[in-house]
Amino acid sequence: MKVGVFYFPTDYGINIAELAMALEDRGFDSLFVPEHTHIPLSRKSPFPGGGELPKRYSHTHDPFVGLAFAAAATKKLKVGTGILLVPQHEPIATAKAIASLDQLSGGRFVFGIGAGWNEDEMNNHGVQFADRFNQMGDYVKAMKAIWTQEEAAYNGKFAKFDPIWSYPKPHQKPHPPILLGGESDHTLRRVVDYCDGWFPRTRKGFEAAESIARLHEVAKKKGRDPKTLSVTVFGAPPKEEVLADYAKAGIDGALLAINDDSRDDILRYLDKIAPLAKAHA
Repeated sequence: MKVGVFYFPTDYGINIAELAMALEDRGFDSLFVPEHTHIPLSRKSPFPGGGELPKRYSHTHDPFVGLAFAAAATKKLKVGTGILLVPQHEPIATAKAIASLDQLSGGRFVFGIGAGWNEDEMNNHGVQFADRFNQMGDYVKAMKAIWTQEEAAYNGKFAKFDPIWSYPKPHQKPHPPILLGGESDHTLRRVVDYCDGWFPRTRKGFEAAESIARLHEVAKKKGRDPKTLSVTVFGAPPKEEVLADYAKAGIDGALLAINDDSRDDILRYLDKIAPLAKAHA
């Protein structure tokens, strides 16, 4: 099981290139970043975590720009979105951005995806909240066509285009791994339908073995080999006994959260948790 981190890359936090180098030097496997293109002042959508929306949500760098800096500063560190709000991204342009990042990084990009929770943010992108999951699936399938076909065409409900040329193609074949966030049964069916892995949060009550069994049951029912699906957990507790249990259960990757702290505090925290990454390298 590989151990990486999750961090909100903000305009007031540690420089993402410095963070990436620090992670690689300490033996971490990956760096994942989230995104919000903006936060509407209306704040109609309540923060899922409860209370006020943390400052970092409205200060994040663009994930592709940030991850490009992280990849350029490192040689082995995987870089990923955790998560990209797919319905808010036009698929032809997004497919090119991802293919470019994967090519330039030597195949180190991981595509973590989700549909999002902020209704008014989506509305500003012309996305209807009720359509977000169907639009996400349609866009991902359109991008997969672009990545895998020399003359790609797609005819879906939300994405439509006649045959096109689009290069570069991703370094990874057939494309970067696609991991879907969420914990519901609907999520598991979507993972099996068009993804390469599951990206659940380790909320209270999370049981690794039971969660993997749920995914495998859905895969078998839909005729997919469970061995073709990975599981990477998000927000794993920084405790060796917990990570050891995850590894024993068959979890493929675990992401530890990096707090919204100062540069020096973050580097000290990385020193503290680095043994966890080395233990599972």
